Amino acid sequence: QVQLVESGGRLVQAGGSLRLSCAASGRSFSSYKMGWFRQAPGKEREFVAAITWSGGSQYYGDSVKGRFAISRNIAKNTVYLQMNSLKPEDTAVYYCAADPIGYSGYSIRSSYTDWGQGTQVTVSS
Repeated sequence: QVQLVESGGRLVQAGGSLRLSCAASGRSFSSYKMGWFRQAPGKEREFVAAITWSGGSQYYGDSVKGRFAISRNIAKNTVYLQMNSLKPEDTAVYYCAADPIGYSGYSIRSSYTDWGQGTQVTVSS
């Protein structure tokens, strides 16, 4: 059974940086894609970034391009989301997600089969 545990969320000032981690366990992720989504109060869950576990290809939502970077450490079975130049509108619960079909649907919420519990990121102005 896949387990995803996010960490690293906290309160940060606008313009600051934060790195989120997602520790994955339960199976081999070599064929997977891994994604980060976020959900602000009253809004739908939004695609942030995705990465293919094997090749490391990266995909980003328009609102975070140039500011956020997704990466993975295969040895540690961990996916990271480096967030720079944070804005108050980045405030949300950030969720890690995994899907065994690693070659499509990167930005589609319903294509992911496993989800973490989320970590809160709050950006103050």
